[in-house]
Amino acid sequence: MRRNFNTILREDFQFPQIEAQKKPSISVIGLGYVGAVSTACLAELGHEVIGVDLDREKVESISIGVSPIHENRLSELLTKGVESGLITATTDVVRAVAETDVTFVSVGTPTSEDGGCDCRYIVSAAQAIGQALQKKDDYHVVVMRCSIPPSTTMEVMVPEIEKASGKRMGSDFGVCFNPEFLREGTAIADFDEPPKTVIGASDDRAANVIRKIYEPVDENIIITSIDVAEMVKYVDNVWHATKVSFGNEVGRICKPIGIDSHKVMEIFVQDTKLNLSPYYLKPGFAYGGSCLPKEVRAVEHLANEIGVDVPLIKSLARSNDRQIQDAIDMIRVIGARKVGFLGIAFKPGTDDLRESPVLELMDALFSTGHGVCAFDPAIGVNTRVENQFEYVKNACPHLEETVRNLPKLLRETPEDVMAESDVVVVSQNNQRFVQLVVSNLHQVKVVDLVRLFPEPPIFTGYYGIGW
Repeated sequence: MRRNFNTILREDFQFPQIEAQKKPSISVIGLGYVGAVSTACLAELGHEVIGVDLDREKVESISIGVSPIHENRLSELLTKGVESGLITATTDVVRAVAETDVTFVSVGTPTSEDGGCDCRYIVSAAQAIGQALQKKDDYHVVVMRCSIPPSTTMEVMVPEIEKASGKRMGSDFGVCFNPEFLREGTAIADFDEPPKTVIGASDDRAANVIRKIYEPVDENIIITSIDVAEMVKYVDNVWHATKVSFGNEVGRICKPIGIDSHKVMEIFVQDTKLNLSPYYLKPGFAYGGSCLPKEVRAVEHLANEIGVDVPLIKSLARSNDRQIQDAIDMIRVIGARKVGFLGIAFKPGTDDLRESPVLELMDALFSTGHGVCAFDPAIGVNTRVENQFEYVKNACPHLEETVRNLPKLLRETPEDVMAESDVVVVSQNNQRFVQLVVSNLHQVKVVDLVRLFPEPPIFTGYYGIGW
């Protein structure tokens, strides 16, 4: 008699019962905004969580499932976690760390008297963590969640843990920096659907422990170094502050001249190719061309005419000038007398020289007696440089002599520039320039204004402007 496949499976095979791997238990030091939300959300993911704080009122509140802060759904999740036995709370930091596998540190980092970061609570937490690890044999992962200056994790927290525990990072315990991106009022939703999850880790073992914690809510976890992760948190918040200030300055300009600033910005943010995108948001050289410098000046002039103060917009040209000066200083410090330029136009793929910041570099070097030569794939002896200068003569009258001499400075090939120069300044990123730089790294010094390589080469003759 023929049996169907399901019958065969049921009668002839015995499947072993696979026990689900137990999730790591977690202690959360600091039950303020980030700590309380993390406690609730980590428990919701199935982890046993011990919340820790020296404030007894916060501990008592968490212990009965009541949120110590006003945050949508937080009390609901805390109550659920307490009732399921996944959430407990204590004032005993050492005990909480000793009884868990992973420790999240979410203590306060207030501004110090000198305007920097007050690390006293980090030091205190690290010392208590070290005392707990001294009593443990198991590998433990410590995760910083505070906003702190780069290097704080490795230079402040880790030494304190090692000193108090007598153990060493890497073999006995791992360390991560895991910045939070939680908006007050929508923190639970942001935890469940994060804009990104960043884990800066001391080693792969520590990274994998924390990665597994976050995998249920994010499939695209970013693993990086601790110092990069620390800086990401600062950059995120400064960018958000910049956006707020920029929007407000647009409003201050629009209102006196009767333009609806909200309608302007509603259109502005619909552009996700340029306005709200990675485009332009990479360290490199100064902006230039026929549009950006002119429009920044025009908006600043408009604001002055109507009596509106726009300090952020006014600072853009000053910041751009500072980037040009930094490049000049780099070249001068190298000490070379013959300087070659690969790229002259304000960006690749065009012969537009209007307000190109490279011309500012060339002009500054002329004034100090440097020899200069250049190559640009889009610019030749027939390029109508004089017509372009006529367009910007009121903005850049000091560049007239450099522009007039430009045809004499041009070379037919980038190889000619390389052969004639002691230092080569690369202002455009194309494969021909990359290959030429690679083949001459040890013969000619290179000032890189565009990040030619994903990982900058390590040798004494290479200089990156922002890396």
